[in-house]
Amino acid sequence: MPTIKRTAQAQWNGSIKDGAGTLSAPGGALKNTPYSFASRFESANGTNPEELIAAAHAGCFTMALSFIMSNNGITPTKLATNATLSMEQVGGGWQIAAIHLDVTGTVPGIDSAKFEQLANEAKTNCPVSKVLNTKITMEANLS
Repeated sequence: MPTIKRTAQAQWNGSIKDGAGTLSAPGGALKNTPYSFASRFESANGTNPEELIAAAHAGCFTMALSFIMSNNGITPTKLATNATLSMEQVGGGWQIAAIHLDVTGTVPGIDSAKFEQLANEAKTNCPVSKVLNTKITMEANLS
């Protein structure tokens, strides 16, 4: 299979505290989406890189779990994942300290132990988990 490449663009105007920027990606989900110091470090409207990483991780993990289930002859009715990214100030800068995945599934024909086993496999093997250099924890529950 050929290499898959995805792109995104960021633009920033002004100083770090008073400036603002936009994020765009060809897929259409991000089209001049605003971000700023206030949307990143406070509670202002707009997005931020960490929110996008959390969304990417939730989406990647959930698809990986569905893929693993399909390969095991299991069809989930519903999988829902919430990714919580924690950022901490270290020294003079910030770092992503952890991501917690909270996944709930409606999956006929399996028990909680099997669900957790498959979810752990997805957590370990989803491409976003592999690229992140942080502690990744997870809770998996059947509904």
